[in-house]
Amino acid sequence: MQPSSFPTSNADATHLPGTYLFDLALSRQGYVFNRMCAALRKPEARAEFLVDPDAYMRAQGVSEAHRDAVHRRDWLALTRLGGNLFFFLKLAVTLGVGLYAVGAQMRGESYEEFMRTRSVPGAV
Repeated sequence: MQPSSFPTSNADATHLPGTYLFDLALSRQGYVFNRMCAALRKPEARAEFLVDPDAYMRAQGVSEAHRDAVHRRDWLALTRLGGNLFFFLKLAVTLGVGLYAVGAQMRGESYEEFMRTRSVPGAV
């Protein structure tokens, strides 16, 4: 994409295939979920989450749609629901899912297909 073809407004960005504009409305929709994910930086929060993920998410006020996407490990759905990768990566790692596996799922590819597009031998 040439610099002259970059979107000049948020409205223009919504027409880019595969783009999910993180605007104020989406930020509000994902706020509670992102806050819960940020809390997972603490070992005690991760331990509590792993004992009963659904109870932990309910106690944090996470919506049913977000909880369902977490149970399905649907990272793209979480993005569409206002999840921010920098926050929900804490959740993924807590669940034993690495960044490249998240990326593969979001692109609709197997981990092996995704890794063939990377130039990082041995990355996980």
